[in-house]
Amino acid sequence: MKIFRDISLSKYNTFDFDYRANCLILPKTEDEAISLFRGEISWEKPLLIMGSGSNILFTSDFKSTILCPEIGGIKIEEQDQENVLISAGAGVNWDNLVEWTVNKGFGGLENLSLIPGLVGATPVQNIGAYGVEVKDTIEKVRAVSIEDGSITEFNNNDCRFEYRNSIFKGEVKGKYLVTRVYYKLTVNPLLNLNYGSLKEEVNKLGSLTLKNVRRAVINIRRRKLPDPEVIGNAGSFFKNPVVSSSAAEIIKKSYPQMTAYEDQSWGIKLAAGWLIDQCGWKGKRIGDAGVHDKQALVLVNHGKATGKEIYDLSEAIKKSVREKFGVELEREVEVVGTI
Repeated sequence: MKIFRDISLSKYNTFDFDYRANCLILPKTEDEAISLFRGEISWEKPLLIMGSGSNILFTSDFKSTILCPEIGGIKIEEQDQENVLISAGAGVNWDNLVEWTVNKGFGGLENLSLIPGLVGATPVQNIGAYGVEVKDTIEKVRAVSIEDGSITEFNNNDCRFEYRNSIFKGEVKGKYLVTRVYYKLTVNPLLNLNYGSLKEEVNKLGSLTLKNVRRAVINIRRRKLPDPEVIGNAGSFFKNPVVSSSAAEIIKKSYPQMTAYEDQSWGIKLAAGWLIDQCGWKGKRIGDAGVHDKQALVLVNHGKATGKEIYDLSEAIKKSVREKFGVELEREVEVVGTI
């Protein structure tokens, strides 16, 4: 287990903010996490659990302890003629896992290619893209109690998955460290090409295969989204809002070209990026805080922006969308620090 004191967080958040933390702990195994929470190692409260920092907006130094699991390992747990149960440690790079499943011929995660972050964050956030949410594949989540180091396994229903949400962001937030996630995948994949331009992109690549679906997703994402290695960002900054059918109809009368989809749970899901674009934000820059010029859903750090400046930009965007469309945007990223 690695423990750092008074450390810069520039390598631990994809906005590349150079804030500092009093303490950073990197457990490499579940046993190390258990020993930590059983009091065998002292640490300062409160505790912030995070992965690669790809969904975090720091706005100040963190005057306490940050925990980033580095628990590795990918395993095939069970397999029959139709399905396979795999597991991965919380510290496994998510896209590496997706690539591994595609190379094995296991279907279910290919539409989630190139999403930044670690395996441990996937059930917390219920990540999704191109018509697929990770909740559709998660069998169970193994976690360690921060209070006493005991192990709990949450089955799919226990996780209370919703759009970009789960029990880990609600009722038990900050109470458990996810150590391992179990995914039920298919041996004979049924490919999902029903979202956006995915089918067209796959056709450009030739035959309909898992590898081509993954490649198509990667191609689309790279065209639309900035690389955090090149310019600081946290991917999609806002959730796509869900409104009532009547509210969507009112907006569509004025904007017939509006992008909208039926939501699985209720109402109509609107494209937050489209709403932001209509308010004139795409490509706009205030100092070094800006909106990406190809995807208005992404806020970027052009070099020397502060977390507070990115936050203020997001508030201005929310206000303009509220005033123009009567729709309230919700941030997808977690804001950490003083405002």
